[in-house]
Amino acid sequence: MRALFVALLLLYASGSGKVAGAKGNRFVCTAVPAGTDLSCPVETTNRVQSTSPQEEELRNTIIQLRETILQQKETIVSQQGTIKELNSKLARCEADAKSRGSARRKDYSKNTMGDLPRDPTETVEQLGKTMQSLKDRLENLEQLRANTSGGMFPNELRDLLKHRLTDLESQLLTRVTELEEEKSQLYNETTAHRQRTENTLNSLLERITELEKSNSAFKSPEDFKVSLPLRTNYLYGRIKKSLPEMYAFTVCMWLKSSASPGIGTPFSYGVPGQANEIVLIEWGNSPMELLVNDKVAQLPLSVSDGRWHHICITWTTRDGFWEAYQDGERLGTGENLAPWHPIKPGGVIILGQEQDIVGGRFDATQAFVGELSHFNIWDRVLRPIDISAMANCSAYMPGNVVPWADANVEVFGGATKAALEICEDRLFDS
Repeated sequence: MRALFVALLLLYASGSGKVAGAKGNRFVCTAVPAGTDLSCPVETTNRVQSTSPQEEELRNTIIQLRETILQQKETIVSQQGTIKELNSKLARCEADAKSRGSARRKDYSKNTMGDLPRDPTETVEQLGKTMQSLKDRLENLEQLRANTSGGMFPNELRDLLKHRLTDLESQLLTRVTELEEEKSQLYNETTAHRQRTENTLNSLLERITELEKSNSAFKSPEDFKVSLPLRTNYLYGRIKKSLPEMYAFTVCMWLKSSASPGIGTPFSYGVPGQANEIVLIEWGNSPMELLVNDKVAQLPLSVSDGRWHHICITWTTRDGFWEAYQDGERLGTGENLAPWHPIKPGGVIILGQEQDIVGGRFDATQAFVGELSHFNIWDRVLRPIDISAMANCSAYMPGNVVPWADANVEVFGGATKAALEICEDRLFDS
C-alpha cells in the first residue's frame, strides 16, 4: 500500500503542466518508472496512443493491488462475522452459567418443611412463628381436656351411665361364669378321653409285648411248628408266597399225627380253574394220596403213629414220574401222574385243609389233625442223598421256591405257631 501511494504522488508531481488549447487548466498524470530521474524532461507527445512497458507493468500492479485490497476486505468482513458469532456464543455460555448458579442456590435453600426464605433471619423468624402456633394449639387442647374432666354431668346422664355400667358388669360376670363352667366340662371330658386313650395304648403295648415274647421264642426263623389240634373247617395255616410255573418239584415236611381214620390234608395248592393242582391227603381208610391236576397216585406212606416223620415227594412232567420218601428212605415210585402237565403259577398254598375253591370252602372231614414243620418246596427233583441228609438232621436245605420261615406263614381260626427244635424232639420221641 505504501508503494502505491508513492507512485501516485510521483505521477501527480510530474504531471503538473497544462495542455494547450483547452479552456482552464488540466493536469495530466504520467506514469514514471521507478528509479527515473525526475529532473529529466519527459516526452508527453502521443502519450495516449502508445504505452511503454513500464506503464503496462504499473497498470498490472495497480490491478493486482486492487484485487488484493478487495480480498483483504472480504477477509475482514468474514473475520468480523466470526467475532460476532464467538461473542454470541460467549454470551449464551455466561447466561447458562448464571442460570445454573441460581438453580444450585435454590436447591441448597430447600428442606423437608417447605420452601423457607433464603435469608437466615427470615428462616429463624418463620420457625419461631411455627413453634408458637404449635404451642398455642397444645395449650388450647389441654384447657379443653381440663374443662371436660372438671365439668359436672347432668343428673339424668349420670344415672343413665350408672345403669349402663351395672348392666355391663352383670353381663361380664355371667359370661365369666359360663366360661368357667365350659372350662370345667372340657377338663372332665379331656380327662375321660385321656383315660380311654391310655387304656387303649396299654392294651396295645401288652399285645406287642406278647407278640415279641412269642417271636423271641424261636431261636431261628425255621425253628417253629404249626399246631392244628382239632378237625374243623376253620383251623388252617397259609403260605404267603405262591408258586411259579414248574415242570418238576420236590415237597418235604415233618409231620406228627395220631388222627384216625386218616390224618387229613397236610397241604393243598389250588389255582384258578383247578383247586386240586397239588394235594397231599389221607382221609377215611384210604392210603395217602398225591393229586397233581386232580390226577391221583397212591403213596406207600404211614405217619399216623403219633411220632415225627420226615416226608418227601418228588414229581416231574416227563411221564408224570413220582417218588415217595419217608424218614430218608425211598418207599415207592410211579409214573403217568398228569404227564406233560406244568404246574400252574399264581395259586394259594393252604396248610391243614383241602380247597374246594381257591383259598377256601374247606371240609372238616378232610382237615389235618396234628403238627407240621419245615414245609419246603423246590422247583426240581432233589437227589436221594440230600433227602436222606435232611431226614437224619445232618443237613438243612431251605426250599428255593417256598422256604419254611416264620415271616412266610400265617395261622387262622385258632391254629398256633410254637417253637420247635425238630431233631431234639425226634430223638425224644424215639
